[in-house]
Amino acid sequence: MTSTPRLLAAATLMLATTLYLTPTAQADDDPNHPPGTEPSASAPVEVDPNDPDLKLPEGATLAQAKVLDIKSVVEEQSGDERREDTNTSVTLALQAEVLFDKDSSKLGAEAKSRIRGIADEISTQHATRVRVFGFTDNLGSSAHGDALSKRRANAVHDVLSQSLNDAGITYEVRGYGEQYPIADNATEAGRKKNRRVEVSFPRSEP
Repeated sequence: MTSTPRLLAAATLMLATTLYLTPTAQADDDPNHPPGTEPSASAPVEVDPNDPDLKLPEGATLAQAKVLDIKSVVEEQSGDERREDTNTSVTLALQAEVLFDKDSSKLGAEAKSRIRGIADEISTQHATRVRVFGFTDNLGSSAHGDALSKRRANAVHDVLSQSLNDAGITYEVRGYGEQYPIADNATEAGRKKNRRVEVSFPRSEP
């Protein structure tokens, strides 16, 4: 027969184990409860609706309600193309290497095909204003980067305007050179992302 001290020791061990496995620890092991969704250990704070600090001062008014701009950024795994959507606009960025040979502004057949795909979306969105901006990395002189980025933006604009063939569309074409990088120019991977042409246009009204 088991002695009483042994029973007490076993009961104490079981109690200690139960206390150690708190709801938070158990939730961490449950894939249905991601970290940060564990039940709170304390009750929620009660709010006094009559608290004067919750009321507007006399004569004050609330600002006009507005919808916050939501931004979605999607980048191809290869990094060749980057898409940014907001409530009001679409921006498509193509890496320069996808469009041009090194230090060149001449478009190849595949590059023109990609640009025509962008033209199709511009048409679908019924956009009447299109921006085409060229960018480079910070290697070489600033003047060279400015000139190259403008030539590349002009080349993309030419294909877009020919594909859309719409006199009602206004284009803004600029070359910004090394300005406005989207990645770190200290690495080649970052510089590659910065060498790009961006096409942006408004979204159609829902």
